Amino acid sequence: MLQLPDGIRHLPHFLSRAEQEDLVGEIRNVVAAAPLFIPQMPRTGQPMSVRMTNCGPLGWVTDKEKGYRYQATHPETGVAWPPMPHRLLELWRHLTRLAYDPEACLVNFYSDEAKMGLHQDRDEAELAAPVLSISLGNSCLFRIGGPQRKDRTQSFRLDSGDIVLLGGPSRLNFHGVDRIYPETSDLLKKGGRINLTLRRVTPATP
Repeated sequence: MLQLPDGIRHLPHFLSRAEQEDLVGEIRNVVAAAPLFIPQMPRTGQPMSVRMTNCGPLGWVTDKEKGYRYQATHPETGVAWPPMPHRLLELWRHLTRLAYDPEACLVNFYSDEAKMGLHQDRDEAELAAPVLSISLGNSCLFRIGGPQRKDRTQSFRLDSGDIVLLGGPSRLNFHGVDRIYPETSDLLKKGGRINLTLRRVTPATP
């Protein structure tokens, strides 16, 4: 039986099909206001295999010149990110029980060939808040390790409607997506996977 590190919660099939469809509709509106773009690795400018955008007061971006960071505007249009859908705020409040809201929701779109290497989410000043991750569309193989890159890792499948929270002593654990399983969901008309990650960026006022 899979034993996840302390602080990591996997909630399989947490969202119903109807809730998933409603959320996809709202994300389409986000993408219409803030088009998907291809992020680049710092220093090398190597393009990532995912396309992404954001919603909320802040958005996570990366490029060759300035590297990983949060900013209030879309890197290509210069327009402020669209508001975060209210249903995402409700999920955050229900699952985290925190008195403050997330400030950024990353929208990552994975094609059937895309993946995400092991990494830490450490660009936030508020590390006491968890990262809340929502899977929509095709299933993926998710890998989780420890706080050091060399730590042992384990993998498990994430299906459409699954939610994962990374918090507590595992907030900075390395994690990534090894592969996408094509044609495992018909939620997205053209296939692929959408991953939403909600994050608190700046320190919360007590």
